[in-house]
Amino acid sequence: MIVLMAGLPASGKSTLCRKLAARLSGTVLDKDKLRFALFEERDVEYSTAQDDLCVNILLEAAAFILGKDPSRVIFLDGRPFSRAYQIGAVLKVAAELKQEWRIIECVCSEDTARKRLSEDQASGDHLAANRNFELYEWVKRQFEEIKLPKVIIDTDQPLEACIDLALNGISRNA
Repeated sequence: MIVLMAGLPASGKSTLCRKLAARLSGTVLDKDKLRFALFEERDVEYSTAQDDLCVNILLEAAAFILGKDPSRVIFLDGRPFSRAYQIGAVLKVAAELKQEWRIIECVCSEDTARKRLSEDQASGDHLAANRNFELYEWVKRQFEEIKLPKVIIDTDQPLEACIDLALNGISRNA
């Protein structure tokens, strides 16, 4: 199964994703980690072209993993999946692999996102140097509504409640 973690920056995708993967013995494939594994710092750019390249490589890795073990749950993280074509590319690979897919869309209040972004910038814990409130606002303006079946998780709720809702969504029939 391939699970897309969709949502605005700081919406809680990565936190929820890691917890879900641990509960399901799943695998997290993270665009931001891959970007820094592939490119020297001077070559890192936060462009759509570089994002698309990284996600395409993640999808190849997902195909490799699922080819060896079709029962694995692969979580795709690090991209808002804010455009229909981005989701379409993942669903095409899922169909080719004869894998089910799920979309978990994480949401939170703007105040929560602003606080999380500020904390990440202060701590330096997040790899993406462009991750700030201006990026949040830009992605929000560009975000295309996801019209496919999805589970929406409000990450302003306690993490354990979010995990339970997401696990229920993952286990539902497609």
